[in-house]
Amino acid sequence: MGGSQASLCFLLPLLFYPFSATPGDAHSLCYNFTIDPQPRPGQPWCVVQGQVDGKVFLSYDCGHAKIQFTSPLGEEVKMTKAWETQTETLKDIGDLLREQLPDVTSEKHMVTDPLTLQGRMTCRCEDDGHVSGSWQFSFSGQMCLLFDSENGHWMVVHPGGRQMKEKWENDRAVTDFFKKVSLGDCRAWLQDFLVRWEETSKTSASPTAAPLRVNSTATTIRHITWILPVLISFIITVFLG
Repeated sequence: MGGSQASLCFLLPLLFYPFSATPGDAHSLCYNFTIDPQPRPGQPWCVVQGQVDGKVFLSYDCGHAKIQFTSPLGEEVKMTKAWETQTETLKDIGDLLREQLPDVTSEKHMVTDPLTLQGRMTCRCEDDGHVSGSWQFSFSGQMCLLFDSENGHWMVVHPGGRQMKEKWENDRAVTDFFKKVSLGDCRAWLQDFLVRWEETSKTSASPTAAPLRVNSTATTIRHITWILPVLISFIITVFLG
């Protein structure tokens, strides 16, 4: 029970964390990976969606190296120095997840029904300059596993993630890769993007326009929507299971 209480204490700060951020000062960069081991004809096996402060700016097909910018933010991104290496890194992540997928199938999964793997990488820069990184993994839309890049802590939030946790927790190369990309590459990309957007705002924005800022209320709602199901699932699994 002590371990369960400690794990629960790990989740609770995540639920209330957004309220401590100063509105407009924190920024986040997120990439959502969807890996399909058996895509339909003409469909990609890997799709990446990029978001800054919750705003989608690109969609990337890893297999065919096709990029679609979905907002003016994306047009600014491709002008940054970080963009030169970003697509290559995103493909490397997609390749790694595809390689790992056959070995981390859900414990209750039927072979006749192939799973898709979703990986969500996030790096967040606070107003004091502190940068945090994390990963969220799901099978066919069911969130199963969380990874805190700062302390290397893995947390199973659904039984389907146990096998995945055991495999990756004991694979130093995979764990180090997740840490490096979320705390290193992602951090550099975010900082480079923000500098570019700030410069663009100063030169081309109207007098009433303002640089890209976080909508504190919206960010809080999105954060709670993400973590609340995890907390409820965890409580049910530990205390009622």
